[in-house]
This record gives sequence, structure tokens and C-alpha cells, in this order.
Amino acid sequence: MIFTLILNLLAIMGVLLTLAGTIELALLTFGAMFPVRRETIVNPSLNLAVVIPAHNEAANIAHSVHSVLACAKPQGKFAVYVIADNCSDDTAAQARLAGAEVLVRENAELRGKGYALDFAFSQLQDEFDALLVIDADTVVEPYFLIACAEKFVAGADAVQCRYGVNNPEATVRTRLLHVALMAFNTLRPRGREYWGWSVGISGNGFGLSTRLLKQIPYTARSVVEDLEYHLMLVKAGFRVQFVDSSTVRADMPVNQQGADSQRARWEGGRLRMVREFAPKLLAEINQGHTRLFEPLLDLLLLPLAAHVLVLGLLLPLAPIYACIGLSIVLWHVAVALWVGGGTLKDVLTLCSVPFYVLWKLRLLPRLLKASKKDAAWVRTKRDGE
Repeated sequence: MIFTLILNLLAIMGVLLTLAGTIELALLTFGAMFPVRRETIVNPSLNLAVVIPAHNEAANIAHSVHSVLACAKPQGKFAVYVIADNCSDDTAAQARLAGAEVLVRENAELRGKGYALDFAFSQLQDEFDALLVIDADTVVEPYFLIACAEKFVAGADAVQCRYGVNNPEATVRTRLLHVALMAFNTLRPRGREYWGWSVGISGNGFGLSTRLLKQIPYTARSVVEDLEYHLMLVKAGFRVQFVDSSTVRADMPVNQQGADSQRARWEGGRLRMVREFAPKLLAEINQGHTRLFEPLLDLLLLPLAAHVLVLGLLLPLAPIYACIGLSIVLWHVAVALWVGGGTLKDVLTLCSVPFYVLWKLRLLPRLLKASKKDAAWVRTKRDGE
């Protein structure tokens, strides 16, 4: 009797842990199957700047700056700004040699990407109509600037383009991340765009109009400042639109230390946002603000590996629900490969998912540490360092 009661309680807990995520995956996967409407403004006119936050990125920064400068540009004022943030190397000098303007920031106490971006935005928001952000290890497609400018000229307050992996061939883990980002940074924003929801900010390849920044300053300070700022935007009634026609790609860490650090920061920071924002969103939904329902579902969606693990454990306890949930995950991954341009190599790499799940479980203590409110921002260690 007691054993049966415990099993029933575990089944209920498993269903509650995964139900919001299962609904979210189903809605977004369905929406992603439809094409995103593209703006067709010829020669858009916009005063536009690209901002690249950089902490000790002397080895990578020139490549990123050259990638942006090689793009087709909208009519109007244009510049690339590198924020040399608390650098102890020659990032600033390398950025200037590559053709960028440089903003030097020194503050040993206030560290992190959020502070660096706020520093730049506060200085540039009176000079430009919109500001785009890429990371210092990123390359962009030739149409990146025009595609984003078209959205802003058509009235968007904020945009997010596709964000993928630049080095999927490096290791099995980078190939798996390549597949994961097809789901997280292509399928899911496509799905949200279809339903008319805010598509989210992925931290790389996003843009904000300066009229928006004047209303909602970039005061996000957590280790996942992009997610934090997006939640601030949707709570204030703003929407980020998806630029499906262009992609930015960044190198994913190959060395173990860099991969562990990046994953712990991403998922630990997200857990902190769940604790801080989920009750607030639920309270506002209760007051009739239904636009916040999807951001709440998104927050409650477990990392996909954890979601699959819990559903797998539910198979003997709640088989019908678990089979439906796992089927939706398979559909989600299949559609992600389709809309993301996946190849046979990507499909074959899915065979290593069990080992990926074990790696994620090993990171649990670091993830919990990164979820603390006072968790410090830690730069991902680059390969070769």
C-alpha cells in the first residue's frame, strides 16, 4: 500500500515537472512548421551599430569585426563598437586594427556582459536607431545587417536572428550542441513568431531599438542577462521578433573546462530565473495578463536532456503520458533538423545522447552553484588557452 502510494506520488511529481514543457514543445513545434513572414523593404534606411562585448578576446575579435564589416549595410549611419571590458590583453588594439570603434570599460567590481552592454548602450542610444549585439567569437552571414534593419524599419522594437554553432565538426559534443541550437534558437523562435509571441533573446545575434532602450534600460545583471532582460520586456508588454533569414554562428568550447563552465552558466542561470520570475508571471497571469502564459511555459520547460530523462523514468509509472511526451520530443527534434538544415551526420550524432545526458548529470553541482543570486559571471575558456 505504502509502496503504491510512493509510486503514485512519483508519477504525479514527474507529470507536474514535465507537463508545462510538453505543452510548450507541442505548440512551438507545430508553429515552426509554417514559414516566417519576411519583410521586403528595399534599401532600408536606418542608423545602425553593432556592439561586441569582449573580455580578453584578442585572439578572436578581429575575425568577428571583419565578418560584420563585410556585410551589406543599410542606408544611414553605421559603425561597429567593441567594448573592451576589463581586458588585460590587447583586445582594444586588435579591434581598432580590424576597423572597429572601441569603448574601454574598467570596473573590477561590476563584472559581466550585462554591465558591459549597459555601458555601451547608454553611450550610443542617442546616436543610432538600433543596436545589434554579437559575441566576440562570432561570424555573421552577409545579409545579417539588412535582414535586421528591415525588421526595425517595419516597426520592430527588438529582434533575434538564428544563432548556431560555427564548429560542429570539432567534437561529438559540439555536433550535439549544433542540433540542440537548431531546436532552441531556430525552431522555438519560429514557433513563437507563428503564434505572435515574443521570440526571446539568445544573447547573440539580437538587436534592440534605442527607443526601447530608453523605456526599458538594459539593467539585467544575472549570468543569463539575455533571458532576464527578455522577461523584463515581455512583462512590460514588448515583443522580440524573429529574423529567420539570417544566422550568426559562434564557436562552442571544445575543451572540457570551457564546455562545463558554459553549460553550468546557461542552465544554472536559467534555474535562477525560474525561481525569481515564475511566481511573478503566475501572479500577473492570474490578474488577466495572458500574454505572459507562454514565457511562463518556456521557463518551466526543463533542459531537453532532463525533460527526456524524467519522461523515460515515467514510462513504467504513467506509460500513456510518457509515450505522448516522448513522441512530442521526437517530433520536436525531427522538425528542428528540418528547419535548421540538419544533415545525416546530425541525425547519427543523436545516438550519443545518453552520454550527453550523463555529462549533464555530472554538472548538477556546478549548475546549482551557478543558479545562486550572487553567482559571478565567468568567461568561457577558449580553446588553446
